[in-house]
Amino acid sequence: MSVPRSNSLPARVRSDVAHNARVWNYWLGGKDHFPVDRAVGDQVTGMYPSIGEVARADRAFLGRAVRYLAGDAGIGQFLDIGTGLPTAENTHEVAQHTAPDARVVYVDNDPIVLAHARSLLTSSAEGATEYIDADARHPEEILRAARSTLDLERPVAVMLLGILNFVLDTDEALRIVRQLMDAVPSGSYLVLTHPTLELGGAGNEAAMRFWNENATPPITARSRFEFAAFLSGMDLVEPGIVSCARWRSAPGSGAVEVAQFGAVARKR
Repeated sequence: MSVPRSNSLPARVRSDVAHNARVWNYWLGGKDHFPVDRAVGDQVTGMYPSIGEVARADRAFLGRAVRYLAGDAGIGQFLDIGTGLPTAENTHEVAQHTAPDARVVYVDNDPIVLAHARSLLTSSAEGATEYIDADARHPEEILRAARSTLDLERPVAVMLLGILNFVLDTDEALRIVRQLMDAVPSGSYLVLTHPTLELGGAGNEAAMRFWNENATPPITARSRFEFAAFLSGMDLVEPGIVSCARWRSAPGSGAVEVAQFGAVARKR
C-alpha cells in the first residue's frame, strides 16, 4: 500500500500536518505516511526512543487479546473503535483465523483509513467485516451503524486500543466507555490500551508536548488509577492491568515493559 497522491487525496486529508494514524503506521514499518508524518515521527522517536516498541507492543497485544477472546472466551463479535491504517494481523484476520464466522466492525474517521479499510479489510466467507466512518466521541452513532452487522443482544468485544488518549477530558472518555458498554449484554468484553507516564514513561512527557504542538489529534497520558476507572464494575481477565507488552505474553518471550497500559475485562 501507499498513500494516494496529493492531487487525489480526499478533501479532509491534510498532507502538511502529521496525523496519528499515519505516524503510527510509520512506527510500525508501514508505507502509508507523508514526509511530515515521518519528520514528526522521527522527532518524537529522538525524544522518546522506545515509542516504536510501544507501537509494536500495542499491536502484539491486539493479537493476543483477540485470539483469547475468539478462542477461550468464545466471543464471535468485535467492535474495533479507532482502527487506524490496516497492517498485518488486523482484528478480523486474527479473529476469523480462530473463529471463521466471527463478525467484525471497524470504526475510524480518518479518510485515508476509510479508503484503505474498505479495499483491504475483507472478511472470510463465513464471517463478516464492515467499516464505519464515525468519531469515537459519538458512541450512539457507532452503535446505531454497528447494528447492521452485529447482534447487540449477544456478547461483543468492544476494543478501544490507543484511542481514549485522544479524548482529553477524562469525564468524556468515561462517558464514551460507559455508553458503549451499557449497550452490550452481560458476557461482553472491554479491551483497552492507553499510554501512561508510569511504567518508565516519564520521558514521554516532552514528546507528548511536542506532538500536541505539531500534530493531530492532541494526546494525553493517564495514570493507572485513571485507567482502572474505565474498567470499573467489570471483572478483569488475568493478569489484570499491566504493561500491554506483558499481557499474556509467552513465557520466556523476553517482552520488554512499555509505558502503555493494557487490559481485558468482562462485563458482569
